[in-house]
Amino acid sequence: MSLDDAVIKPHDAMAGYLAADMDAVNTLIRERMASEHAPRIPEVTAHLVEAGGKRLRPMLTLAAAHLCGYQGPFHVHLAATVEFIHTATLLHDDVVDESGQRRGRPTANLLWDNKSSVLVGDYLFSRSFQLMVETGSLRVLDILANASATIAEGEVLQLTASQDLSTTEAIYLQVVRGKTAALFSAATEVGGVIAGADEAHVKALYEYGDALGIAFQIVDDLLDMQGDTGAIGKNVGDDFREKKLTLPLIKAIAKADAEERAFWVRTIEKGRQEDGDLEHAIALLHKHNALVETRAEALAWSRKAEQAIEQLPAHPVRDMLRDLAAYVVARVT
Repeated sequence: MSLDDAVIKPHDAMAGYLAADMDAVNTLIRERMASEHAPRIPEVTAHLVEAGGKRLRPMLTLAAAHLCGYQGPFHVHLAATVEFIHTATLLHDDVVDESGQRRGRPTANLLWDNKSSVLVGDYLFSRSFQLMVETGSLRVLDILANASATIAEGEVLQLTASQDLSTTEAIYLQVVRGKTAALFSAATEVGGVIAGADEAHVKALYEYGDALGIAFQIVDDLLDMQGDTGAIGKNVGDDFREKKLTLPLIKAIAKADAEERAFWVRTIEKGRQEDGDLEHAIALLHKHNALVETRAEALAWSRKAEQAIEQLPAHPVRDMLRDLAAYVVARVT
């Protein structure tokens, strides 16, 4: 999901505020993605790491640490850890999804091969754990190790749930918490932990990251069915064409009559799609107010994130994080 289209860009304000730390994170990333014996590792990693993107997840770690008054060096290690975990999951996801493009560029699995993408992803996971250990915090290691396991669990759950019409909103939320929100919440939580923040503040940071990640993914799913191709960076209806049950579809299927359900069985469960099916699917979403209801849920999660961050002490970064929660949903308001 791109964050470029709203008028106010709190992530840009945050990037400016954290510029020195982000430079240190990028330097550390370049150092740790090097490999003396396997030059393909930095080639593949650099292709994805240097392809752009907002570095939102590592910025969340830095922001949380600043907000809690941290003065040490290890927030940089943790931010790099978060980015390595994220990059590793992208490399693996592109293989699983058989993707050919990411951020407007050919994917690593297309330029090299699936084996390289999987193995370099494994290398980055290993590097991320080395960085975690260097902080000397078992709690940080526990949080990020659990997040890594949750991400993998969410991806596996999505394999079985994405084309199953019995998938409920609760299962969808479990998938989203795994594939997206787990790393957001870990990123913010470890920033508070490394700063030695009190438990109430650490909990608020976790809740902020969790709600922000869920809102982020719901907006992404919503824009897939109603966005503008140029704005969202992918074709409208890509999730439908890939037979993925996202929240708008789950809501429409729950209200489907027999004829509509037969349509969803053919196009999603059996994967037999024909010309005009996407347009019919979008029409059904409008008929059952699925897009409106999905938008309402995204806004609700955004508000939860704002409420969570308000529990933290007054600080310029707190305001940026609060604004970021509103900004994530700006394109569907």
